[in-house]
Amino acid sequence: MSITKKQAEHFLLQMYQIRAFEEQAEKSYMAGKIHGTMHLSIGMEASAVGSIGTLEADDYIIGHHRGHGLTIAKGADINLMMAEFYGKENGYCRGRGGSMHIADVEGGNLGANGVVGGGIPMAVGVGIGLKAQKKNQVLLAFFGDGAASTGAFHESMILAVLFKVPVVFICENNQYAMSFAASDWTSSQQIAQRGELYGMPGVSTNGNDLLAVRQAVQEAVNHARAGNGPSLVVNDTYRWRGHSKSDRNRYRTQEEIEAWKAKDPIEIFRSYCISNKLVTEEEVEKIQAQGYADIEAARVFAESSPEPDVATLEEGVYAP
Repeated sequence: MSITKKQAEHFLLQMYQIRAFEEQAEKSYMAGKIHGTMHLSIGMEASAVGSIGTLEADDYIIGHHRGHGLTIAKGADINLMMAEFYGKENGYCRGRGGSMHIADVEGGNLGANGVVGGGIPMAVGVGIGLKAQKKNQVLLAFFGDGAASTGAFHESMILAVLFKVPVVFICENNQYAMSFAASDWTSSQQIAQRGELYGMPGVSTNGNDLLAVRQAVQEAVNHARAGNGPSLVVNDTYRWRGHSKSDRNRYRTQEEIEAWKAKDPIEIFRSYCISNKLVTEEEVEKIQAQGYADIEAARVFAESSPEPDVATLEEGVYAP
């Protein structure tokens, strides 16, 4: 699937921003400046950028707990993202959402869910709403390989096909559901085949190859926008870091991690762009520098932003 120079530069910038954002978030967490926990998607950048790069500005996404990259790829304000991580008042959710629960409804990001697979049935509901309003919009619903074996996943597949919702379900198979290896219970191809069993197209692709991801998701988006209903796309990728910051990685070897790092999605796309003369080495260096500079500016913004007023603690809480 061919791309223009402008698209190549945009995708490269977003991938570098995601990598830099998560590296900085990890540093800030380790320095005690960010509290709670976080789930990093370093190594999965092509899945986020390649998938969301197929959407129109007024389309939607629903993410999951490992969704920083998804949020950036949907065009979020990185300053507000970082402020949210730091728990600051001017963050996307006034510092209440933190790492896992950033939402930007105006930007088409309907947020994430702390329950594994919890966003999948929500996506079906949004799809039903879009169809009822006769809007020619599409929603991408992201989840992990572990979520593909929850009851909510299977129930949602049935309803999605029944109502022919304009939703593309995207399973980011990063090879582990916490410490449980996906290879011990399934494969990307088997997950994709579940879509076919329910009556929707299902395909697995190299989730570290941005162009392969873009091709697969674009076909699914076109299918949905034409009124033909949902599809399931499995992006086969890998998270370089542990499940969360409390994960000591005792269930996998360093050799395995290094083997996947050799398939760095940023390097794969960078090499493609240079070899196809979409960008030069010098241009890539400038794009990378810009990506990291953007994140450094976001860090400064977050650290200088105001803390929430304790008097507002209960605002946004509606249960007695």
